[in-house]
Amino acid sequence: MGTSREATSVVKASTKYTMLSAAVLGALALVGCNQSTEEATTTADTEQKTEVQATDKASGDTVTIYSSRNEQLIQPLLDEFTKETGIPVELVTDDSGPLIARLQAESTNTPADVLLTVDAGNLWQAGQEGLLQPINSEVVNSNVSEKYRSVDDLWTGLSLRARTIFYDPAKVEPTDLSTYADLADPKWKGKLCLRTSKKVYNQSLVASMIEHYGPEKTEEIVKGWVANLAAPVFSNDTKLLEAIASGQCEVGIANSYYYGRILDENADFPVKIFWANQGEGTEATGTHVNVSGAGIIKNSDNVEGARKLIEWLSSDTAQGKYASSDKEFPVKEGVDESEMLRSWGSFNQDNINVSIFGQRQAEAVQLMDRAGYE
Repeated sequence: MGTSREATSVVKASTKYTMLSAAVLGALALVGCNQSTEEATTTADTEQKTEVQATDKASGDTVTIYSSRNEQLIQPLLDEFTKETGIPVELVTDDSGPLIARLQAESTNTPADVLLTVDAGNLWQAGQEGLLQPINSEVVNSNVSEKYRSVDDLWTGLSLRARTIFYDPAKVEPTDLSTYADLADPKWKGKLCLRTSKKVYNQSLVASMIEHYGPEKTEEIVKGWVANLAAPVFSNDTKLLEAIASGQCEVGIANSYYYGRILDENADFPVKIFWANQGEGTEATGTHVNVSGAGIIKNSDNVEGARKLIEWLSSDTAQGKYASSDKEFPVKEGVDESEMLRSWGSFNQDNINVSIFGQRQAEAVQLMDRAGYE
């Protein structure tokens, strides 16, 4: 006699719950000292959420999300998804690295259905590790441009973040600025601030430059950046922007949504945004744009629910809220941007497929090491 889906889910959830403690410990060991304190949850919180997941998973309907997104920003959207569809959601938050390590350790016993994370490099890595399965959604393919999706359909972008130039308007004129490469010019010596190369955001930026300019020219540019540093590299973009505001440096490179968060708290923050790589010429490739996005876990128990969630997050209903809640840009064309984003002006985006950021990630890391970029 056949076993019903609900009965199967109860058995699998029980098995997963029994094995999960060992899997969590293994995942934490893999992460080790590399775990960032920027967004990580405590072990106690994670264990508590895992227990809830294992219990709710028995229903066969709950979509369990492993997310590196800020819980305060994403939870209201998930609540709205549940309200509209009746599909319950469980959210487990941590940094991307620990989440990927955890999925590796849990293997077929994972309670997760969706990986929701930042940067195409992280999504690409999860795909390379065999942690994701094809989304297989015409809805997603229609809503999201091909350049913001995995070439093998393992993940899709859901919001856009621009990594561009910021400056002190008291010391720098917009006409002084042009491209990422120009920041390597000696005229910026002692005036440039950068975030650490250890963060995937800068790895993806350099990977895109390798794709456009080749490794030799890109290495020259990165060496020029290092020679122009006004201070040791910063651990995050917020500190970098604050350093520009305090006069520690005059220009820097950061993600636009960090700037938006600061403006939310201080509308008079004395730093301005400049869209890099506009205009004409070989370096006018457009401003570097990355994604936050999602994929369906290979060992998901609720593939249909996971697909519905990703489709919903790519829809008109969710896109404006999903993007503007974190000061990001909608990934779906034609969706209205927030008033703040519109105030920054329009810009030309880099049009290369974001999968390249992952494909060239290792090459970018090695190049930055050679250039002395810490």
